[in-house]
Amino acid sequence: MDRIELFRIFGRVVECASFTRAADSLGLPRSSVSAAVQELENRVGVRLLNRTTRKVSPTHDGSAFYERCQRLVADVEEAEGLFRHNPGQPTGKLKVDVPGRIGRLIVAPALPAFLARYPGIQIDLGVSDRAIDLIADSVDCALRVGPLTDSGLIARPLGELALINVASPAYLASHGTPQMPSDLPQHLAVNYTSPSTGRVADWEWEDADGFHTLQLPARVSVNSAEASIACCLAGLGLIQIPAYDVRHHLAEGELVEVLPRFRAAPMPMALLYPHRQHLSARLKVFIDWLEQRMRQALA
Repeated sequence: MDRIELFRIFGRVVECASFTRAADSLGLPRSSVSAAVQELENRVGVRLLNRTTRKVSPTHDGSAFYERCQRLVADVEEAEGLFRHNPGQPTGKLKVDVPGRIGRLIVAPALPAFLARYPGIQIDLGVSDRAIDLIADSVDCALRVGPLTDSGLIARPLGELALINVASPAYLASHGTPQMPSDLPQHLAVNYTSPSTGRVADWEWEDADGFHTLQLPARVSVNSAEASIACCLAGLGLIQIPAYDVRHHLAEGELVEVLPRFRAAPMPMALLYPHRQHLSARLKVFIDWLEQRMRQALA
């Protein structure tokens, strides 16, 4: 049995969590499926599956190998489809990672249109504020906000996110409205702690004299944008947040912008992916679509 067919069978066993169900879906005898997985394990030299009488699950090595197999199988299927009746339609699975709020507010609502346009593509969408390792996690592309480290990945700039300072009307009624940065030490912030580094972000602003930072008093710290906004709405303090994140709350009067002349510097956005050359057709169309979608949403 050729290697690609072994990869396909192994992938189906992982997805079905059962040799029997995988065999039924593939139209193969259960013994053939079991023998194929055994052959694959012998070839790679590690145990890929944990087998019990009730369930089959991938080992740690098996999970990593499964992700690689999925990409290889998708690439082969795409190559095989180049000369079929509809060569312009890319196929295969994409593993994508985006920040939480961007995923929920911008990417997920627009995915139906993308999938309708490209019915041969499947999306595995990771939504998290945690920085991931694209290579180790077999991620095809990731949207990142903020300064980038020199990771060796390809970065495609997507523009900038405008940051604003906001508070709830209840907080301002209780504590007053800051008029100048010199008023900030008398106010409370909702501290944001990076889920990757554990570092608490300083309050930042720019003016004619340059760039400034300050540690504000805080009674609450959070590690996600969702929690930051929720605490701000509850009147627990000031936050600095991308404007798109609170557009609805501002329109409804649930939040109010403060210190509009003293905003933090905009945050750069970039799409990261591992290789500049030989991008699959499915990744190319997704990258182009996501770039257009982000620019439209943030215009």
